[in-house]
Amino acid sequence: MAQDIPALMTLVAKSLVDAPEEVSVETFDEDGQIVLELQVAENEVGKIIGRQGRMARSLRTILAAAGSKTRKRYQLEIVE
Repeated sequence: MAQDIPALMTLVAKSLVDAPEEVSVETFDEDGQIVLELQVAENEVGKIIGRQGRMARSLRTILAAAGSKTRKRYQLEIVE
């Protein structure tokens, strides 16, 4: 189940951008917290962040819900 979380973020991010082939998600373990680094094309970062950060907040909410299911803490970082 834990390996499905990065795949979930990849799927959601690919559906939001115009260039889905440039979406990548890397996973790092940092102090008991799993960090997901989401990288998209430079000109599409705004689509992932959304107006006033609403889309990024929604993605983090999805991660929190999935984390409660797996009893792990996830953090999303959007890399420019």
